Amino acid sequence: MEDHEILLKFQDPASRNLAFNQLVRKYQSKVYWHVRKMVVDHDDADDLTQDVFVKVWKHLENFRQDAQLFTWIYRIATNECLNFLSSKRRKFMLPLTDVSAELMAKAEADPALAGDEIELKLQQAILRLPDKQRLVFNLRYYDEMPYEQMAEVTGTSVGALKASYHHAVKKVEEYVTRHTAD
Repeated sequence: MEDHEILLKFQDPASRNLAFNQLVRKYQSKVYWHVRKMVVDHDDADDLTQDVFVKVWKHLENFRQDAQLFTWIYRIATNECLNFLSSKRRKFMLPLTDVSAELMAKAEADPALAGDEIELKLQQAILRLPDKQRLVFNLRYYDEMPYEQMAEVTGTSVGALKASYHHAVKKVEEYVTRHTAD
């Protein structure tokens, strides 16, 4: 079902729940994996995905449609991830490196990465990036999102995103090169 059809159904109180269920089915997996790449832990990603869709439910009737629905939902998910990671640091008074170390430990324990040494090295490199660089890297590398759409999701200029991605790629390459020679 197309987004505009879902939005039309959502405007009608009689079909609102059905429309929202269709929206969740359409985007839940994409949102979950977007969040999971940022927070690593399945339970955290699951909770944050639920939080994203609660916010979508609360604000969907005010969605102005000046952006794509997918982009709007990704922006909510992105903000939830960044707020979660920031809150985690504040709550436990952890420096960035400690949060990265915790995320790396979770990645190493992830059965999806078990036995795939190259993917694990890549994940370790990505987790060493600052949150916003990691976000840009994930959106571009894994989701193959165009810079213009990334700019809508992140509220950042295309030029800044290109620079951020370039720096992230260099850091990832450097880490992987240094740690695969071991």
